[in-house]
Amino acid sequence: MNPIYVTQANRWWQVLTYMFAHASIWHLFFNMLGLFFFGVQLERRLGSSEFLLFYLLSGTLAGLFSLLVYWFTGAFTVFLLGASGAVFAVLLAYATYYPTSRILLFGIVPIRAPVLVVGYAAIEVFNMFSRNRGNVAHLTHLAGFAFAYLYLIVRLRINPIREFMDSRRY
Repeated sequence: MNPIYVTQANRWWQVLTYMFAHASIWHLFFNMLGLFFFGVQLERRLGSSEFLLFYLLSGTLAGLFSLLVYWFTGAFTVFLLGASGAVFAVLLAYATYYPTSRILLFGIVPIRAPVLVVGYAAIEVFNMFSRNRGNVAHLTHLAGFAFAYLYLIVRLRINPIREFMDSRRY
């Protein structure tokens, strides 16, 4: 998705389709690995229709938000692609529904799902403001978290922060 292509060439479908294009096989692999680990459990919990709506809506809104920021900051040459915004949304929802689950970080260190989410958010905020951002859309990742949070609150009537805090008792 590119701000010029979307706004001036009327390629508005890119707000949705950017999630299905990836920069490399590794980019695709790691996005799909995250979707596999967290999305399968979440889909079982929500049902396929609700999961699909959640995934597509959070990813689309994360992309739309990024598009607006790119447009208003003059970042017209940016190309946004990948499912990371939607995958980050899935990670937040997973941690909300399974706050006591433990994930093996690097396959070794057990960490609770909410701690992983907070850690990823902190890393994304830090990287977004660091000088060495690379070609990573940190803003889109954070927007995925934000729109997932809103979706969980508004549509599913579950508060991630409350679930995270309540899970500390276990």
